[in-house]
Order: sequence, then structure tokens, then C-alpha cells
Amino acid sequence: MHIYHVVMPEAWDNAVSKPFYQAESLESEGFIHCSSADQLDGVIERYYANAGELVILSIDPNKLTSTLVSEPSTNNEPFPHIYGPINAEAIIKVETRRVGNVPQQDQ
Repeated sequence: MHIYHVVMPEAWDNAVSKPFYQAESLESEGFIHCSSADQLDGVIERYYANAGELVILSIDPNKLTSTLVSEPSTNNEPFPHIYGPINAEAIIKVETRRVGNVPQQDQ
């Protein structure tokens, strides 16, 4: 079973070549927010509906070097939280996804 982390493209571009990824929430909240496959669409709808473009990191929890904890969050539903940076080896897939009604820009 994989878990997923949503990140804005600019933040991912700054982290893609580093051995560890650290979301801003690691500094501000002490952990990195993640979702299960069943939770991912709801998280995108609630927090990123008009973002235009997102990057979805698929993470293999068995390869994480940081601690993974399932904790109550939105609506008291348990969500996976990573207490530390995400090591690059644990990121098994990176997917770009368009969301909202933002027109696609010409390249």
C-alpha cells in the first residue's frame, strides 16, 4: 500500500534533485501531510481545487527512513503523517495532475 503527498510544482522543482524532500509543514507543524489512495481526491478537492497543476508523490512506506504515524486529522479521520524528511528512495512515482478550471498555458 502506498501513501501520497501533494506538492506544488515550484516546490517540487526545488527539491527534485535532492536526497530528501522536506515539505514546509515539516518546519511549521513537525510532520509532512500525506493521504491514502482513498483520501487523495478529497484532499485535492478541499485544499487544491484551483491550484491549476499539482505534483503527486507516490511513497512506499516500507522504504521511508522517517517515522510514519497514522493520526486523526480532518473530520477525525486518520491520515498518514511523516515525522521527518522523505528520502528519495521512498518516492516511487511522481505524477503531474491538472486541477480546477485553470486554462493550460502554451509551452
